[in-house]
Amino acid sequence: MSHVLLIDDEKKLTEPLRSSFERAGYQITVANDGHTGLSLALIEKPDVIVLDVMMPGLDGWRVCEAIRQHSNVPIIMLTALDDSLDRIKGLELGADDYLVKPFGFKEIEAHIRAMLRRVQLDRGNQMPLQISVGDIVLDLEAHTVTKGGKEIAMRQKEFEILSLLMNNIGKVVTRERLFDEVWGTDWLGDTRTLDVHMSWLRAKLENDPANPIYLQTIRGVGYRFSDPERG
Repeated sequence: MSHVLLIDDEKKLTEPLRSSFERAGYQITVANDGHTGLSLALIEKPDVIVLDVMMPGLDGWRVCEAIRQHSNVPIIMLTALDDSLDRIKGLELGADDYLVKPFGFKEIEAHIRAMLRRVQLDRGNQMPLQISVGDIVLDLEAHTVTKGGKEIAMRQKEFEILSLLMNNIGKVVTRERLFDEVWGTDWLGDTRTLDVHMSWLRAKLENDPANPIYLQTIRGVGYRFSDPERG
């Protein structure tokens, strides 16, 4: 579970973001001032820091500069000012990315996932481009799914759901996270659409869709892709 530290004095922003990050499966810590945020950054060692520029007392510029004296953790700066000079200043102080308010959750999460991927690549832990479980092979680069060597036709949403589940093999992926990452947090349609897509996936991938061994329902929580060979 990736740990995000959010440092921003606007509670009307931090509280909704906290809820959205938790629903998406992140560990989230919130600090509403620069001094607290700096302490938590050094003590808790988060995977990514989201840092507001304009805060009373210790502002984001100085927090960023202080963090960089001790850590290379990815830092995404937030600002209400879309000013190239501010952007350059943040990058010179050691920020890795820059996001202008207002923004949606999908946008900030995309920036965070990009930072996490970059860290994984830097550590030599590149995400697999092909995942094999039993006789099912998901190829992210070719955008194909095969079962027993035969390619299975997939709708775009089916492929996205399967990719998310197989990248988290053995772990429960909540319904909220599936909606956030596949449909977006602004989805206002029938939530049963997820169950319909899962039914389609089972019909294509399971030998007995009524008794699935791969695509398992965790009642009241979400879904999990299981490897039957691991038990």
